[in-house]
Amino acid sequence: MTGGSVIFRESIGIMGQSKQERRARVKKGIRKKMSGTSARPRLTVYRSSNHIYAQLIDDLAGVTLASASSQADKVSGDNPVAVGKAVGLKLAEHAKAEGIDSAVFDRNGYRYQGRVKALAEGAREGGLKM
Repeated sequence: MTGGSVIFRESIGIMGQSKQERRARVKKGIRKKMSGTSARPRLTVYRSSNHIYAQLIDDLAGVTLASASSQADKVSGDNPVAVGKAVGLKLAEHAKAEGIDSAVFDRNGYRYQGRVKALAEGAREGGLKM
């Protein structure tokens, strides 16, 4: 009987948390420590199964200063990582048009790998300091 409970525990993650619960917990901890201003907005990422979205947010005023996504900006790439990098470059382009040159990176509870990492690297290549 104990063998079955071990398999069940492993399937739902550490300490009985699902992936969504873990991400919500990590996201809450990240947001506690960081906030965006008009001089240095928060670059937040949302990753769906098909698309990736990024926004530059001024938390003090509660407004989005610039945004880019794989859906709205019609970026293309050979694979999802290349699309993430293209979205980062596009966001940096929008940020430059708004006069923004630095940001605080908020990975939004996602691991810093794959599409999220590529987006951050693309934004840096585009001229955003993080």
